[in-house]
Amino acid sequence: MSNVPHELAAEFPEHKDKIHELKISNNHFGRLFDEYHNINREVHRAEAAGLNITDEHYEELKRKRMTLKDELYDMLQNA
Repeated sequence: MSNVPHELAAEFPEHKDKIHELKISNNHFGRLFDEYHNINREVHRAEAAGLNITDEHYEELKRKRMTLKDELYDMLQNA
């Protein structure tokens, strides 16, 4: 477990302004961003605080986070 928060703006610093712009102007991006943020926080809490979750649940959260991150990145690239 890495214990790194993986905030979207830190993951894609070159797109920081675009992230902010799309959160405001694109409802779909905003919804995906919020979902990514919530899942990311849950993963980070599990890593940092050692929350008692199953390995399967932890891996599923990480897969969801990666899928959302990929989709958000695609949207940033195409904006």
